[in-house]
Amino acid sequence: MSRLLILALLASTSMAHLHRRNAPAAFSRPESAAVDHVDPFIGNGGWSPDGSGGMIPSTAPPFAMTRWVAQTRQNYVSVTPYNYTDTAIYGFQGTHQPAIWMGESGQAIIAPGAGEVQSVFERRGMAFNHANEIATASYYSVIMDALEGGTIHAEQSATSRVGHLRFTFEDTATPYVLVEATRASVMGSNDPTNVTYPRGSINVDPSRREITGHNLERQDFIIGPSPAPSFAGYFCARFDVPFDSFGVAQNGSVSNGVTEGTGTLLSGFARFASGTKRVDVRVGVSFISVEQARKNLETEIPDGTSLEKTAEKTRAEWAEKLDRVKVEGATQEENEVFYTAIFHTLQYPYEQSEDGQYYSGYDDTVHTGESYTGYSIWDTFRSEWAWQILLAPERVSPIVQSMLQDYIEGGWLPMWKNIVETNIMVLHPLSRKGMLHLTILHQVGTHADSLVAEAVAKGFTGFDLETAYAAVHKDATVPPENDWNTSYFDREQHVGYEVRAGLSSVYATHGWVADDIHSEAGSRTLDYAYDDYAVSVLAAALGKDADAAHFRARAFSAPFTIFNNDTGFMEARNASGAWAGPDAGWTEGDKWAYTFDVVHDVGALIERRGGNKSFVEFLDMHFDGGHNDHTNEPSHHIPYYYSLAGAASKSQERIREIAVANYNNSVNGLSGNEDCGQMSAWYVFSALGFYPVDPVSGEYVIGTPFFDKITIDLPNATQPLIITSSGAPSKPYIQSVTVNGRALEGPILKHADIASGGHVHFEMNASPQAWASSTLDSGVGKDETKEASEDETD
Repeated sequence: MSRLLILALLASTSMAHLHRRNAPAAFSRPESAAVDHVDPFIGNGGWSPDGSGGMIPSTAPPFAMTRWVAQTRQNYVSVTPYNYTDTAIYGFQGTHQPAIWMGESGQAIIAPGAGEVQSVFERRGMAFNHANEIATASYYSVIMDALEGGTIHAEQSATSRVGHLRFTFEDTATPYVLVEATRASVMGSNDPTNVTYPRGSINVDPSRREITGHNLERQDFIIGPSPAPSFAGYFCARFDVPFDSFGVAQNGSVSNGVTEGTGTLLSGFARFASGTKRVDVRVGVSFISVEQARKNLETEIPDGTSLEKTAEKTRAEWAEKLDRVKVEGATQEENEVFYTAIFHTLQYPYEQSEDGQYYSGYDDTVHTGESYTGYSIWDTFRSEWAWQILLAPERVSPIVQSMLQDYIEGGWLPMWKNIVETNIMVLHPLSRKGMLHLTILHQVGTHADSLVAEAVAKGFTGFDLETAYAAVHKDATVPPENDWNTSYFDREQHVGYEVRAGLSSVYATHGWVADDIHSEAGSRTLDYAYDDYAVSVLAAALGKDADAAHFRARAFSAPFTIFNNDTGFMEARNASGAWAGPDAGWTEGDKWAYTFDVVHDVGALIERRGGNKSFVEFLDMHFDGGHNDHTNEPSHHIPYYYSLAGAASKSQERIREIAVANYNNSVNGLSGNEDCGQMSAWYVFSALGFYPVDPVSGEYVIGTPFFDKITIDLPNATQPLIITSSGAPSKPYIQSVTVNGRALEGPILKHADIASGGHVHFEMNASPQAWASSTLDSGVGKDETKEASEDETD
């Protein structure tokens, strides 16, 4: 790709900001250029979540249990609380919705107002303009038009379990703040007519200046095998101004002087003396009790803490991570894309524990320990987890331990945990010829196996290894209930744990999942094969050689049971062995994406497609024919395949093209929904110059670095990781690579080469180079791939 084309593509996608990110000086401490580059508006725009990112401009520290955000609409599956196209704000929400395709759970909502108390959502919206809005990683500000005249300036920050809001009233009627306990809730789908009315409670205590309560909202309760019968979201809102009057509102009716209420459509409110200019409120949130919510409040934001101090604490937590990465040679726009991507990758999964304990919906008990929720493992196992292993290693063992606790308490490792397992996947909108088509698609596989195996392969042992192996072994050997007669389609109700549907029906005996029995059978076959590979790596690491050999054999044979030699594509099969058709059996992709989905055995796939030359031509057909869909994860590794087939320069071209076409610093700056950080993790790794095509292997495939130099102060490393690639912004092609002074002959970088820091040097060129042009022809294939996986576990 020429420099002119690169510059032209950049110009076509770089959009002027329509909003402000620069916070006042009081909210810009500590100083951090990296945090200043974060733009929380990236990925917020447009009507389509898949077309704009599905993100929200929330304020919270990394991995926070609760993220606080201005509420511009009611959220449910496929709708977030904030969308940039909206023009009114209805309150400020402490949300536990981990991704746009999941439901809300136990939220807290604070709505300021002036004059008559407005408890009904549709009546309380206040107009605002993006010109009067600021969003940073640690501080949010907006000026709204009060309904009866004047303005309300809302400011917001948050710690992990406490929201901190400040409202300034200018020329308004009598100010008040409403605390909404329960609301109408859209359940488990994107159908807004599918409404239930969760119950809850409210308590107004003027002597303590508190409004407390709880709600039972969990929009995904109708799906998944775990009911979490005692789940609730609890809150404690404490004000710094005495209540002049107070009351309870229910179903639109206001009852003054009332201090308690239970039921549906329920809120409490406090009015403040006429002329009150400023009200500060801190809102502790808990999954355990009101008392724990109060304790969280007092622990994380004690009485007397200013909003400025809260924001400074949260900004410092972001600076601790983002300042570890220093970029040289990036434009302002590229810095914003890059650092916002890191910001996105450090939000998920989120903390479910509080004060050293957590509520488990699997056994309906409060336990001691750390816990996390909000997993989208089918997405994040590809590179998000690998990035967290590098930049947030302190989280890795606790997250694995949390998954093992889920296994102990619920019987299985998580697939898509949102408080508890949901068996959920996604409902994606696809647009054709201006029409919106809602297409049900379903993520499959037990990719927690990959997360656990990758963590162990990369040196993490802060959890019980035998329990870890028992958990992944169960995934690989124990089928779900009614395996022969349950389809497990998306959001299927009244079914048990999905895990590896089809394991007993055909996969364990013949190597494929039957399309006439189970949904997405082709994708399941390939995903199960990779998960078997992950189990084999963990087994080898633990000295379980017989198991390692068994699962390795299944991992390397299963993918090609569905390779149709007549067509050259993967194709799902029925139980009889008959082909199911080229369009049957795929998850969020098609035969093009999934034919490339053998990341642990690329050499064998290349052989099946006729060798390097033929495989490169096949890749060209994939990209030039418009089949590569970077908005969804099955395509993320494909541009790196050129490097493994002796055409590294083509990888370099495709990666740059994808980065420019799918990422920018506008509100529509993500081409696909973020999927808990995976979209951004692809960009971060690609900018570094390498990507974990096969994450369990402990290897990265080299692509093309984007910038002149990146220095990463890896936690616990003995030295920084320095990546130099002078001229890379205008020179996409690699002439040579050295790692700690050692020349690389092929496009493979080992985790051991960078985990403790070091120096990776790329010599860049403006024209295509023959570097690594014959890698697979010289022997890297199926056998060597397997040997590499064995080496990583020694």
